[in-house]
Amino acid sequence: MSKKVSSQSNIVKDKEVYIVVSKTSTIPSQVIKMWTREQYAHTSLALDIELNNMYSFARKKLWNPFYCGFIQEDITKGVFGRDVGTTCRVGRLRVTSAQYKRIEEIIERFRQNKDSYGYNYLGVLGVTVNKPVEREHYYFCSQFVYYVLQKAGVKMFDKQPGLARPEDFRVWDELEIVYEGKLVDYRDYIHSLKDKESEDVELEMGVNEAAITV
Repeated sequence: MSKKVSSQSNIVKDKEVYIVVSKTSTIPSQVIKMWTREQYAHTSLALDIELNNMYSFARKKLWNPFYCGFIQEDITKGVFGRDVGTTCRVGRLRVTSAQYKRIEEIIERFRQNKDSYGYNYLGVLGVTVNKPVEREHYYFCSQFVYYVLQKAGVKMFDKQPGLARPEDFRVWDELEIVYEGKLVDYRDYIHSLKDKESEDVELEMGVNEAAITV
């Protein structure tokens, strides 16, 4: 895994998290897209490139868009699994080991107390009029992602958490774009990259061995 050295005190960013912005065909997603006029309507935070450990604030039950809160998301189940046309953009954020550990700790706190958290419906309305509505234990998706990263010591873009939008993460220049397309095709794409990397390594080893025997 490559490392990124920050210009601030030569800080080594040797860990990675992933920000996923997405848009499904659900009515809430379409409404949010209409209000915000943005390409994507949802934001998630993943701790691994496979998106096995991905978290956000969204619906807890597939058929009930009004029962929402903190959830661990699965790109093959729930809304994502049902809506195979979901589009997404996945960005890599490089962080320090200390920041990564802190992100894990914050998310674990959410996991342990998930029933104490609710969805910040008022906050979503506040974003549309540029008035942040921030209440303890209540978050919407992009507010949650911003909050976790900020609390972990990541330098964020200049906004209050209650005004963070999926669009802000889409254009954030700290993210390295890993993938953009249909979410259902994401893991196949990642696996194909890994297979190609393995083939390149094997080819390079073969070339080196041939050079030694000459």
